[in-house]
Amino acid sequence: MKTEDFKYIKATSLEEVFALQAKYGENAQILAGGQSLIPMINLRMTSPATLIDISGLQDLKGITHQRSPGRVAIGALTTHAQILNSKTVTEHVPLLAQAVPHVAHLAIRNSGTIGGSLALADPAAEYPCVALALNAQVVLKRKGGERRVSAEEFFQGLYKTAIEPGEVLTAVEFLEAAQNQRTFFTELARRKGDYALVGVAINLTLQGSVISSARLAFMALEDRPVLAKQAMKSLVGQSFNSTTPRLSANVSDALRKDISPWGDLQVTGETKSHLAGVILGRALFEMAAQNV
Repeated sequence: MKTEDFKYIKATSLEEVFALQAKYGENAQILAGGQSLIPMINLRMTSPATLIDISGLQDLKGITHQRSPGRVAIGALTTHAQILNSKTVTEHVPLLAQAVPHVAHLAIRNSGTIGGSLALADPAAEYPCVALALNAQVVLKRKGGERRVSAEEFFQGLYKTAIEPGEVLTAVEFLEAAQNQRTFFTELARRKGDYALVGVAINLTLQGSVISSARLAFMALEDRPVLAKQAMKSLVGQSFNSTTPRLSANVSDALRKDISPWGDLQVTGETKSHLAGVILGRALFEMAAQNV
């Protein structure tokens, strides 16, 4: 399907982006890697009158490790492939490193960006799920200032975020993993690289061999990534030295109170609920086995 006509402008600075946003208003959209937005335009799911291409803005690219405070900042235009190959991400944000191999296919990973994925807020995408599990900070800039929004507040609905008119997502910041943290990412898809039927990002903190805190984020279930708060509570205080059936059963029971999956073209909501419990149980078993 052909796109509707639109004006294309390649910005050379953030200041120019802010000026263009002010000029064209809500009829303008930001174009980063284009791996999600362009197909949506082709399918007439969105019809911007103006596309503002920010792909040439070097200031929005790169991965930086800040030791004090310990965090990793990733520019919005950093590609999936760059994240996949980053030693900094592997060492300090292991959950993100575990998720990136699941993102689409090679060609898309070479062009698609983390900022584009977060800004689109597709509930079946990996990065929003990981950001929620780690409660990352999303950096939003506008003319004259910037603000940081936690992942819990950033994702507000289907393709809806906390980005306000005149703002640009410029980076995302993750706290570096502590030595007593354990993380795991997994998803189920019909074929590798396809949209997931369901996925989970797990972030546990241990005190000795006992789970002292937990964050469980699920993707592809509802209109946004879901934080499974009851399941998280059920994990706290559990021993993490062995893979007992009771561990996964308790958490799976609690999970049913946290999620209300939507059905889609692939499976029903009831099936998604079942699969969420299955992959959570498998992931916890594998994590516990690795921790022995």
